[in-house]
Amino acid sequence: MSPHEARERVVAWVGAYEGAWRASDTTAVERLFTPDATYLRSPYDDAPLHGHDAIRGFWRADEGATFTVTAEPVAVEWPDAVVRLEVRYLAPDEQDYRDLWVLRFAPDGRVAHFEEWPYWPGRSYTAADGS
Repeated sequence: MSPHEARERVVAWVGAYEGAWRASDTTAVERLFTPDATYLRSPYDDAPLHGHDAIRGFWRADEGATFTVTAEPVAVEWPDAVVRLEVRYLAPDEQDYRDLWVLRFAPDGRVAHFEEWPYWPGRSYTAADGS
């Protein structure tokens, strides 16, 4: 697969993820993730989600939310990719954050490993308290 084709596959997958997320379409989990997919909500997630049912349950937390998303792949070396996102929740609660997704794709184009690195404004980015 060429680098251009790999990037286009990542962009298409992220678009499908966003569309499903926006529509609260938890049935899309099967189209986006392998049956045994691992989903880490942070790089230090000590209880990662495993499989379709766990991912669907996590997605349900955002049902009814209104948000905007911009996404751009920053590194693609198939089957791995890193995507930078900016998400703005508008309702029911306003919240902005920036995010990195570290993705590992299976041969069928679904994601087998999803790792999220979320960052929120005003939160510390150092080990020291109050920084």
